[in-house]
Amino acid sequence: MNKFKRSLRRRSPSIRSDEIIDYKNTSLLRRFVSEQGRILSRRMNRLTSKQQRSIATAIKRARILASLPFSNSES
Repeated sequence: MNKFKRSLRRRSPSIRSDEIIDYKNTSLLRRFVSEQGRILSRRMNRLTSKQQRSIATAIKRARILASLPFSNSES
């Protein structure tokens, strides 16, 4: 039962070494945002704490500059 529960967890791809964390790189930042528009946890992203902090600040900057939406709800 424990193995079944583990396979259900959503795994987002982690950052490759050639990818730069930047607020202008919206295609990278969209991978770390859920369907509801929330920043995914470090556990789900498989990131280091330093990478997670820089992803969070980049997402917040992109939201302020209207590159990324605050919420992805269409309704």
